[in-house]
Amino acid sequence: MMKLKALFLSILILSMILSTNLFSSEKQSDTLRILVYNTHGLPEIFISDNPKKRFPVIGKKTQDFSISLLQEDYSHHEELSSGLAKESLAIRGGLGGRLICPFCTGSGLTSVFNLPKNWSVEVENESYDTCSGWLRGANDCFAYKGFQIIKITLPNSKRFFIVNTHMDAGRRDSDRAARKRQLEQIISTIKQRTTTEALIVAGDLNLNSKNPKDVKLLENFKEKLRLTDSFTGHKISKKWTILDYILYKQGEELEFKIISVGEDQSFVTEEGPLSDHPALVLELAI
Repeated sequence: MMKLKALFLSILILSMILSTNLFSSEKQSDTLRILVYNTHGLPEIFISDNPKKRFPVIGKKTQDFSISLLQEDYSHHEELSSGLAKESLAIRGGLGGRLICPFCTGSGLTSVFNLPKNWSVEVENESYDTCSGWLRGANDCFAYKGFQIIKITLPNSKRFFIVNTHMDAGRRDSDRAARKRQLEQIISTIKQRTTTEALIVAGDLNLNSKNPKDVKLLENFKEKLRLTDSFTGHKISKKWTILDYILYKQGEELEFKIISVGEDQSFVTEEGPLSDHPALVLELAI
């Protein structure tokens, strides 16, 4: 009889341990580190530094992040790729049509993923319907700027979306009008795909945080998609003009728990910064 009681007690304890472990695994969260970085990747003829040296370093630095959302990867993608981890998945944005415009570049967008193998990643590339500036402004029409729509599905079938984008530059009214239409295109495209899932919109929006007209465009965009600026209340080095953003929205089934936001100031070499933009970092749990 004593042996039966001991056996029963052992089974009871074992079942309690197993149920506790199962409960813990259900509650366990995944942590993501997301980099948002304009790489300053124009052709060498237009820049004064050494992109052949910078881009392998930038590529290597993406190994420290779960997801890297890069802009201006125009002319040095091979050098960037040389620094990526072997397991990294790098997906470029639209490359444009050289037959239509032999002098034009692609979107310059590249998203790099270092995620668990049982996570699903799907990427759509879309070009903007409008631009401003061929020989004036910031010559944006020579690039097929646009955005990447990234859908990430977890093993539990929950999913979230990310938008990586680089918008029209320039300070003229026509440039700002182009940015307004580009924001409207993002809103329309996102609403066609999801209204309930968690969402991150990030990149070089070229909306100057100190320009009232640009701020108005940004606030309207955030309102339309119910987005929050992850850097609200956080400071970036004063040497930068704030044009880059990481905006997010919680989903009905999946929520982002913000762990930290900030600027990664290690994006430098002995020659100086790796780009003319800050390296923005968002760490979150899901």
